[in-house]
Amino acid sequence: MGTTTVGALIGGAIDSMSGDDGSADGAIIGAITANVLKVVVPVVVTYAVGWAVLRGAEQLREQLFQREKTA
Repeated sequence: MGTTTVGALIGGAIDSMSGDDGSADGAIIGAITANVLKVVVPVVVTYAVGWAVLRGAEQLREQLFQREKTA
């Protein structure tokens, strides 16, 4: 709930800077964005770490077995 509240506060503050209307719609967009980022960021980090581990494992295997390239 804290992330949603912070997102709403930031969204409301940014939207109120424009001065053309209230900050309620900015708060709603900020809260939705915060909730989406709570899901997306861990997925992206997990994917990046997994990719790096697989790439490192492939390079380690190449070094251990020293495959000769056939042309």
